[in-house]
Amino acid sequence: MARFDEVKATFWGEGLYGVQPPLNDAVVQDAERQLGVRLPASLLEILRVQNGGLVAESWNAFPTDGPTSWSENHVPLDDMMGIGRHDGRLSLLDTAYLVEEWGLPSPLVLLSGDGHCWIALDYRSCGQLGEPSVTWFDVEGDTELPLATDFTALVERLTAAASFDLDDAGGSRSAS
Repeated sequence: MARFDEVKATFWGEGLYGVQPPLNDAVVQDAERQLGVRLPASLLEILRVQNGGLVAESWNAFPTDGPTSWSENHVPLDDMMGIGRHDGRLSLLDTAYLVEEWGLPSPLVLLSGDGHCWIALDYRSCGQLGEPSVTWFDVEGDTELPLATDFTALVERLTAAASFDLDDAGGSRSAS
């Protein structure tokens, strides 16, 4: 298991896909107001390095104890949304719309997903000012899987999706 600071230093992959303009305190305060929650300090630390985008291949999967619709033993984190409204790219600020569109519970803040599956900060137990857990939501399967007690714990357990390929034939989502 990697330490948070080690992952943070190499978290982001190359390219500009999904990258929002750099964060400042005013943007964070406005986002928290719009989302109605306090965002975890560890999430903001990573977003201050780069505000969204592709996740480095070393950190693009989270191991699971059981199968999901994605894989027998992990869920993907290929990219993570930032905070902003740049070039029509999805961001954390689109959470309310996406939660309603995909019939997800609330309050959540969506971090990554494609509509069918999401990784989200889950504020249902801790309240809007608490430290949210992180949950995987499979919309088509109508299932959810707790991943980590908080965002820091999620980051510290991330690993390379390629490390699962030997154990998971193909390492890809099953056909629906």
